[in-house]
Amino acid sequence: MKKIALALCAGAALASSAAMAAQGDILARFRVINVNPDVKTTGLLASPLSAGVQDDTIPELDFTYMITNNVGAELILGTSRHSVTANRTALGGGNGSIGKVSVLPPTLTLQYHFNPEGAIRPYVGAGLNYTRFYRAGGLSTEVGGVSIKKNSFGPALQVGMDVPVAKNVFLNVDLKKIWIDTKASGNSGAINGVDLGRLEINPLVFGVGVGMKF
Repeated sequence: MKKIALALCAGAALASSAAMAAQGDILARFRVINVNPDVKTTGLLASPLSAGVQDDTIPELDFTYMITNNVGAELILGTSRHSVTANRTALGGGNGSIGKVSVLPPTLTLQYHFNPEGAIRPYVGAGLNYTRFYRAGGLSTEVGGVSIKKNSFGPALQVGMDVPVAKNVFLNVDLKKIWIDTKASGNSGAINGVDLGRLEINPLVFGVGVGMKF
């Protein structure tokens, strides 16, 4: 029994050592994330267009620099592509997709790690995202008679956890709320030049992945 107890203690010590995140460390994570928009619309986008945005699952890369043992700054890099849906009756068509748009939202968060020397490292974060809309239907930022503003700034919130599996290697679970919005206007037919309202995407982003400490 003593040998078993000693083995368990040694294993716990090894896990704790592997989990340690200290000042000056860089944590790199590769995640698979699901970007699930929580869409809100105003103006004509709400009625009669009833605009919506579909979710997407993509790979994502991020880096955290540990400013202190407990405080880190994370930069999140990834791009998603979404189908934009609407009631196209107002555009001379029927219901369904009016095109696709790609979203590049690099996000910088300041994190607090609650247990940097433990076997499990929960953290919370808050920061800012800049979103760039591109490849919208293959026509600049035009989608099915609708033009959207290219740029957006908004806040971001984050909660997650790192769990070590080997020396300097850990698993990660992460959840973010990102606020993204853009203005839309008509660019063809009867709605050319008409302000269609605002499109708020505001996705919930859930990711799982693996990370390394450098």
